[in-house]
Amino acid sequence: MKFETQLIHGGISIDKTTGAVSVPIHMASTFKQTKIGEAKYEYSRSGNPTREALEQLIAELENGISGFAFASGSAAISTVFALFSAGDHIIVGNDVYGGTFRLIDNVLKRMGLTFTTVDTRDLAAVKAAIKPETKAIYLETPTNPLLKITDINAIATIAKDQGLLSIVDNTFATPYIQKPLDLGADIVLHSASKYLGGHSDLIAGLVVAKDKNIADQIGYLQNAIGAILAPQESWLLQRGIKTLALRMKAHLANAQAVFEYLKAQPKVKKIYFPGDPNNADFALAKKQINGAGAMISFELQPGLNPVTFVENLQLITLAESLGALESLIEIPAVMTHGAIPKPVRLASGIQDELVRLSVGVEDIDDLLADLEHGFAQL
Repeated sequence: MKFETQLIHGGISIDKTTGAVSVPIHMASTFKQTKIGEAKYEYSRSGNPTREALEQLIAELENGISGFAFASGSAAISTVFALFSAGDHIIVGNDVYGGTFRLIDNVLKRMGLTFTTVDTRDLAAVKAAIKPETKAIYLETPTNPLLKITDINAIATIAKDQGLLSIVDNTFATPYIQKPLDLGADIVLHSASKYLGGHSDLIAGLVVAKDKNIADQIGYLQNAIGAILAPQESWLLQRGIKTLALRMKAHLANAQAVFEYLKAQPKVKKIYFPGDPNNADFALAKKQINGAGAMISFELQPGLNPVTFVENLQLITLAESLGALESLIEIPAVMTHGAIPKPVRLASGIQDELVRLSVGVEDIDDLLADLEHGFAQL
């Protein structure tokens, strides 16, 4: 089955009881048991038919053995980190979502986990960071917000050689253009509020494991911690996933056009885009992902105020989040990555002048006209 077809017909796409082509929203908190210990569903935290349909779908799309749906991307990340114990050491990419940094720095470290941040593109640095107590390598690719590309297969190989888990946040790429498990990763996760949902109308997180043993551990933690996705959102997310291919084709085309426009804009100092032939990661991006994605970050020339730029846009929405039908723009230094101390942020390359743009599916002429209007205000 081709991916575009799998999006629509994968997982549990038809209700087995009624034949409904839209899986029902099972709002029940508990389920009748005819015999003790023989019920398929007992309590909706432990399992719900609507959530199960979504979880089977994402497992198939990522070519994993089991999928798990959570109340947010942060809940998904937190549950995966709960695989580890006090004293365990984890290598983390140095360019990750600010909320992930906040979770690590203010919560997980306090619970006894230790971390080393490295540029995961630097394989020698990754190897050098491994300690006897290291248990995993965690990374985003493309990263948020600098869109760096890490060689997933190379990291997975290092991890396997050292007996470590490799965990990849696939939010920016989606399984439409990148499948980390096929490249050797053990766990893939998503903030499904973004491209998978696609409509700025839900908060959700997804995790897929390739190995049954790991899947069983995550399933146990999902039930024990309880940060599960509710039935209504599970149904809404499954519906959003069905149109992923249609939306991504429009996203990718618009992003390429925006990139070409920004290249010629003299008020832009630097562009971060995997589809840029001048990008150091371009060759790897061409090899690893089927398309450059629809996220573009760019730095304004020194002295130009990014706040003036984003606040004067009339069509592109100033907002956090990404991956929606509508184009969204933000300033990482004061918004999505504001939780990162400035010295750490600057050391990671996130400058004050950096702007992150999630290119939507509006008419490209309207998007370019709005960008032109914003630049004219500087």
